[in-house]
Amino acid sequence: MKLEEKELQGLKDVQSKTQMFLHDIGVLESQKHNLLHALAQVSGEQQEMIKALEEKYGKIEIDLADGSYTKVE
Repeated sequence: MKLEEKELQGLKDVQSKTQMFLHDIGVLESQKHNLLHALAQVSGEQQEMIKALEEKYGKIEIDLADGSYTKVE
């Protein structure tokens, strides 16, 4: 016994779509991993900059719009 050709083709189409979506999810997860790694690296750079600025100026709050700062006490 066999399925009708139309039924078999419908199952094959759904399976193909499922595999395509799983592939795309894998690609997106890989991109997400790379972006999270890059974000962690930038965050580390930011922390190093903050540490260097604190060593030079002490505890400060910086206005990124114009570079002015105020001391935090």
